[in-house]
Amino acid sequence: MNIKLITENGTDIAVVESSEILIYDIQSALDLMATVSYQTGADRFVLNKSAVDEKFFDLSSRLAGEVLQKFTNYRVKVAIIGDFSIYSSKSLKDFIYESNKANHIFFLPNEQQAIERLSNI
Repeated sequence: MNIKLITENGTDIAVVESSEILIYDIQSALDLMATVSYQTGADRFVLNKSAVDEKFFDLSSRLAGEVLQKFTNYRVKVAIIGDFSIYSSKSLKDFIYESNKANHIFFLPNEQQAIERLSNI
């Protein structure tokens, strides 16, 4: 895992790059939040979709909701970037839509849009 810190509009944002899955259960999400905070001091970060276990995108697993709750509780904001059009689940599309309207977790197509969104909330 590689973490780089950027500052946009006076806001620190960590960009997390990994070839491994980093979020596969609640504890791994908490560990990632702690690692990013410890290494960068940032409470906002960008994460590629490939670093999130596919069960996250199966809402029946409840992982997405539980992880979102942890981000909300700890006031951490994250943007997951990638192509989400590959999923056909209406409930997942609704979840992504509603998440993007709130201000804790975002699902965006690329890093630039993620940085822009995280630096403006």
